[in-house]
Amino acid sequence: MPVGDSSSSDRLRIWLERGDSGYWLRDAATGEAMRWNDERVRVVKLAGASYRADALQDDAFAPGRRLALVREPDNEHDPNAVAVWDADRRLQGGYVPADVAPELQGDEQAVSLWEFRDDDGARIGLRVLLAPAEAWIQEPRP
Repeated sequence: MPVGDSSSSDRLRIWLERGDSGYWLRDAATGEAMRWNDERVRVVKLAGASYRADALQDDAFAPGRRLALVREPDNEHDPNAVAVWDADRRLQGGYVPADVAPELQGDEQAVSLWEFRDDDGARIGLRVLLAPAEAWIQEPRP
């Protein structure tokens, strides 16, 4: 197969399996569990979540929800910054970590994967799945 071509069998396909505080990953092609450090994806802890605690309470950030990645080239603190918003771009939850943002292509998919809650039950952080644009990610069942 020529470089740059890919068949549907080469396409990364991911199942989301419900866990206690979010979702685990499974490779749909093999049925094998995927580790969060799998080289085909990135799973990152949302940076800056403590500054957006009110926004994080919205169901748009619940595990399994699609998120939007928005580059901020005019960000005065970091021109490589990539903001993480809910899918409708109403609320910002935080940022892709500064050490990961420069490595992104700009067309990745993002899904809220895992949540952290405080003693009162408020959502205080997220782990976010960053996957290639062409990857298929199963929509979780309610």
